[in-house]
Amino acid sequence: MKIHRTTYRVIYGDTDAMGVVYNSNYLRLFEIGRNEFFRDLGLPYRGIEGRGLHLPVSETFCKFVSPARYDDLLEIDTRIDPKIRAGLKFDYQIFKEDGNVLIAKGYTKHAFVNSEGRVVRPPDYVAWLIGS
Repeated sequence: MKIHRTTYRVIYGDTDAMGVVYNSNYLRLFEIGRNEFFRDLGLPYRGIEGRGLHLPVSETFCKFVSPARYDDLLEIDTRIDPKIRAGLKFDYQIFKEDGNVLIAKGYTKHAFVNSEGRVVRPPDYVAWLIGS
């Protein structure tokens, strides 16, 4: 199963008054990992949308394990859960740059939706992702 690793340095604007990455920003980090995963496969999300397909988030989960702080270099590991067939489920783990300290883990689930907002089966050009 393919795992994509994206590196991200925490900016000051990601943190709260305590100097810790604010909780909702982890969903942004998940999105960064997901977008770079697609890009690495040669299928940038812009190209998916250009074909009239959207992948709205239908469910999220994030477990905070250890704090990330300003200027930390993070590694976002992203993979697809092959057990999900109707849509896509991405699993994420975020580590400090050495890969030894787990910061957070979670997932996002996505439906395939056409330009009219109707749920559709995954087209062939993305269906192979589910089995990868």
